[in-house]
Amino acid sequence: FHLLRRQALVSKARPLVVMTPKSLLRLPAATSTLDELYDGSFQRVLDDLAVEDRDEVTKLVLCSGKVYYDIAAHEERAAAGHIAVVRVEMLYPFAEQDLGELMAGYPNLQRVDWVQEEPRNMGARAYMRRRMAAILPAHLHYFYVGRQLRAAQSEGYTAAHRKEQARIVRVALDLEDDVLVPDASAQRPKL
Repeated sequence: FHLLRRQALVSKARPLVVMTPKSLLRLPAATSTLDELYDGSFQRVLDDLAVEDRDEVTKLVLCSGKVYYDIAAHEERAAAGHIAVVRVEMLYPFAEQDLGELMAGYPNLQRVDWVQEEPRNMGARAYMRRRMAAILPAHLHYFYVGRQLRAAQSEGYTAAHRKEQARIVRVALDLEDDVLVPDASAQRPKL
């Protein structure tokens, strides 16, 4: 709503692309109250409101879109107090300052994961890894969690898609181990 309102108020019209799955149109968790629409404003990055103790958080999960709601709705989410799940609501322009301030707000942070349901060679991964490499503090590790490289976005079978989606959510919440290789482009260049 705020994004569309801001777009309508701009004097020089620019193209706006909003990508969202149909499943979010009626999802109660993806709705806003009238107060939020009236008094609020568009937030490019939404911090995890479920985090009770910011000192306890050691892992930051960054995601965008529907996968956030899959992670938030998981039955084990409440028990994962060491994880903060943060939504990146606007990919471009990159919210460098917002994300930098957010990471600084978690003093014991050890790693950052970018989680997406699209395959590794699709989605926002390539865009995010280059930008995150520029702002990550030296002590943080950056990982990708999602589907492996694919020629097609779809699994082909509904059951296989659901199984892989469940695996992505479990890995994001540290309920299942995954092959954790630092995202190659997140390696800082030597000066």
